[in-house]
Amino acid sequence: MNAIIEQIQKLGIIPVVVLNDVAEAVPVAKALCEGGLPVAEVTFRTDAAEASIREMTGNFPEMLVGAGTVLTTEQVDRAVNAGAKFIVSPGFNPKVVAYCIEKNIPIVPGCNNPSVMEQALEMGLDVVKFFPAEQSGGIKAIKAMAAPYVNLKFMPTGGINAKNINDYLAFNRVLACGGSWMVAGDLVKNKEFDKIRELTREAVMTVHGFELKHVGINCENEIVADGVANSFEKLFGFTKKVGNSSVFAGSFIEAMKRPYLGAMGHIAIGCNNIERAVAYLEAIGSVIDMATAKYDDKNRLKAVYLEGEIGGFAVHLVEK
Repeated sequence: MNAIIEQIQKLGIIPVVVLNDVAEAVPVAKALCEGGLPVAEVTFRTDAAEASIREMTGNFPEMLVGAGTVLTTEQVDRAVNAGAKFIVSPGFNPKVVAYCIEKNIPIVPGCNNPSVMEQALEMGLDVVKFFPAEQSGGIKAIKAMAAPYVNLKFMPTGGINAKNINDYLAFNRVLACGGSWMVAGDLVKNKEFDKIRELTREAVMTVHGFELKHVGINCENEIVADGVANSFEKLFGFTKKVGNSSVFAGSFIEAMKRPYLGAMGHIAIGCNNIERAVAYLEAIGSVIDMATAKYDDKNRLKAVYLEGEIGGFAVHLVEK
C-alpha cells in the first residue's frame, strides 16, 4: 500500500472541504490540525480550490492535503502543482486513473459496483472510494461486495457522520471514511472556525472511543494481590479471577502479583483501533514504548504502554 494511503488509514477520517474563498483555507486548516486531524480533501468543484490547497500546504507543511472531485488530468496537474499529495475522484475515469498511476500519484477513484471495482483491480489499485456510501447501500453493501475482492479496501464517502462512522470503521476492509460534517459549508461560510475545531475534536474522540478499561494496582507479592481482589469482591461483589501475573476483581480492578510499570500501578485505556490510537497519540507528542507491545496470534498489536506516568500510574492502550 502507498505510504500516503497508509497515513490516511492511520487517521481514519478525511474531512471533505469545500472552499469558495481562498481566505478560508488557512483558518480551516488550522482548526483541523488543532482539532487533531491534520488532513483534508479539498474538492476541486470551486474556483478557489487550487489556491486553497497551495495556502494549506504552504502554511501547514505537516498537513496531508489532497484534492477531491478531480475529473480531468489537467485538474490532477493543477492540484499536484499546488501541493496536493493524493487525488480522489467521484467516479472511475480510466484516463485519470492511468495518468495518476503513470505519474506515481496516489489516487482513490469512486467505485460502487463490482464492474468498476474489477477495473480498478485490473489497473493495480487496492483502495477505492465507495461513493455515495449511504445511498449505495452503506456498510452492508460494502461487506457484500468486499467478499469476492479479498485484496480491495474501501474509503466510503457520502452520508458519513458522527453517528455512523464507527459502523464503517469497525469493518477491517474500510481503510478510512470521508466526511464533511465537521467542515460543513455554513460553518466555513460563517467563519465558525472554533466550532470546526470543536467538531473535529469530537470526531477524533468518536473514532478512537477512548474509555477506562481497568486500573492495575502494584502489589508486592501474590498474597497481597489476592487480598486486594478479595476485598473488592467482599465489598462490591466484583468476582475474583486469578490469572498468571495478576488477580482481577471484576473487570475494573487488576491486582498485580508483583510490581510492574508505574510507581503505583497502571491504567488501561480501551480504544476502537489501537494502531490508529497510537498514530494519534504520537501525532500530539506522546511517546509509545514499543518494547512493551503485545501481539495476538495474527501478529496484530493488542496492547502497548505509553512512556512515562500520570499521577504515578503507567498508562497502556488496549483494543476493545
